Amino acid sequence: MSEITREGLQGLLEPILKMIGDKTLDADLEIELNSKYPSSSPEYKAIEAACHAAIKAGWMCKYEADGIRYGRVIKPVEELNGFSVDVVDMDDIRGPHHRHPQGEIDMIFPMDKNANFDGMGAGWKVYKANTAHYPTVTGGRALILYLLPDGEIEFTGK
Repeated sequence: MSEITREGLQGLLEPILKMIGDKTLDADLEIELNSKYPSSSPEYKAIEAACHAAIKAGWMCKYEADGIRYGRVIKPVEELNGFSVDVVDMDDIRGPHHRHPQGEIDMIFPMDKNANFDGMGAGWKVYKANTAHYPTVTGGRALILYLLPDGEIEFTGK
């Protein structure tokens, strides 16, 4: 993939967010996403390639703080069921504690074969509403694409 735009990334995500619809963000949705769009699927691989291309182009993960590269790349939009899209690049690091008022859906793209995000390798991780955590990558470097309902996230300062 040579060049990717925000619109192109949004187009890759739209069918997945349409499938999610108004489902509850929970363990069942995590199982469903990992079943329908596993890390070996063309959809997952296309989104991963798009993220790498966008980073190379310089418009994704263009901010850095405390060793984490990050950025909101799509604000909440109707075409994505009101979800925003953020991407972080983390390498063996614990990020800032935050809360998910409406939940969070993560796509995990390990860049190093042993990299895990919150204990999970390549695939999908879903946090239900009102959960909180220190996002942590161990075993190397990974990209994580965050889908946040209405773009809601609360950094707690813990």
